[in-house]
Amino acid sequence: MTRFAIQRHYAAMQPLVTITQNIHKAARLEPALIELVLMRCSQINGCAYCLDMHSKDARAAGETEQRLYVLPAWRETTLFSERERIALAWAEELTELDSHEAVSDALYEQARQHFDEEALVDLTLLVATINSWNRINIAARTIGGSYKAGAHK
Repeated sequence: MTRFAIQRHYAAMQPLVTITQNIHKAARLEPALIELVLMRCSQINGCAYCLDMHSKDARAAGETEQRLYVLPAWRETTLFSERERIALAWAEELTELDSHEAVSDALYEQARQHFDEEALVDLTLLVATINSWNRINIAARTIGGSYKAGAHK
């Protein structure tokens, strides 16, 4: 059962929407990469609504079902590019934050080989934003399953 309707409080959440829109407009991150990161963070956090949304948006944008199926085990497949692998590792470490040493210097050095500073800031903001949305939807008990692809673009 939903605790509160996010749509009713959408104005208060507009800064999160704006951050994501700005990341898309800047075009420093590929749309497919963005959806993979949003999916992976939502998998870690267990947000059914966000998983429903981003799996549908990813598929509508041309993502393959196979890559979405194996996303939780991305390290054990060759289906993802090196840039995608670095972004997924960054997303996981930043989402899990198991210590102050999370998001290691080694990962940062790898990330800098694939992302310029602006793109890495965009990636970091993307992860921070989806983690916020995951937490909001989990707190609200937003039900997954009814999202229509592209509805929040």
